[in-house]
Amino acid sequence: MKEAFRRIYGAYPDGVWAAPGRVNLIGEHTDYNDGFALPIAIPQHTLVAARRRQDGRLRLHSAQGDGPVIDLHVERLTPGAVTTWGAYPAGVVWALREAGHRPGGADLHIDSTVPTGAGLSSSAALECAVAFAYNDLYGLNLSAPALALIGQRAENGFAGVPCGAMDQLASACCAAGSALHLDIRAGAHEQVPFAPETQGMSLLVVDTRVKHDLGDGAYAALRAGCEQAARLLGLVALRDLTPADLHGAAAVLPAHLVPLVRHVVTENARVTDAVVRLRAGHLAALGPILTAGHASLRDDFRISCPESDLVVDTALAYGALGARMTGGGFGGSVIVLAEEDRVEAIGAAVTSAFRTAGYQAPHLFPVSPAVGARRIV
Repeated sequence: MKEAFRRIYGAYPDGVWAAPGRVNLIGEHTDYNDGFALPIAIPQHTLVAARRRQDGRLRLHSAQGDGPVIDLHVERLTPGAVTTWGAYPAGVVWALREAGHRPGGADLHIDSTVPTGAGLSSSAALECAVAFAYNDLYGLNLSAPALALIGQRAENGFAGVPCGAMDQLASACCAAGSALHLDIRAGAHEQVPFAPETQGMSLLVVDTRVKHDLGDGAYAALRAGCEQAARLLGLVALRDLTPADLHGAAAVLPAHLVPLVRHVVTENARVTDAVVRLRAGHLAALGPILTAGHASLRDDFRISCPESDLVVDTALAYGALGARMTGGGFGGSVIVLAEEDRVEAIGAAVTSAFRTAGYQAPHLFPVSPAVGARRIV
């Protein structure tokens, strides 16, 4: 990274920062409903080599593209001014200024091993890596959760994706060997032990290669539906509804909103159940929770796709403990929890099933809970 930065900008960077992607074990589409989530960071990460500038210019370069350096000015950053991948790092600088800080310019060189469009939060990894770099470059002294919320603000207000804060909080705050139990309303998080390899298990990620784009309007429509349901029920957010309240809520809501509410309420309950099981050391019991979560996303939220459903069905048929799509939906990845000695057969079966169905070959790789964003050089 340092040598690449020197080739591009003619000098060495002040430092190099890293932020990971994530998989969400359970708790999907609950964050913007003030609910709960349980993500882990993954070893795949985004790196940012950065050097402070004194002239207010923000220059961006990505190793993933062949394009030239994007040259911007910090004081002229406004939503809509950047429409390429550069909107995510530029949005972080804009969000810092919107939050009352006065960061100046910087040269940034970016490289990443987080697959894009795979539901593994490549955008949050980029935002957090840039936020952590700026925090150090300009001595902002912001905490990891505060930097995560800067990243969320960048994605919402600058890149135009109405996501909740789960992705950025996972990238910023996760710890190795743990899942991150998030309570979005309380702004609280705690580490929950999650180390499948210690119990002879593995967490397999299956990237279906079906690219998803949360900025295409479908995600925003789901969020709007949830918020409308909460208003009609007189609630601050669907977080305030319990499973016992579902029958009464269904009686007063328009029919098309009932499945959305049912998913959010039952998904919050699944997160709570998962945390109890993990704290008790019953990791295998997480399997049925994952599978139930997928059924809810498929049938109530309707954001799965044939490829994701095929992964889940095939994995379960070949002995997986549980499986579900992870991320915002409309493609992306599936996570499979399985005993270690079943992983190879499950992977082969999924690959064969995709070939038979005429789908593009999936990308499969195991993950273990990794550390969150940090300075590495």
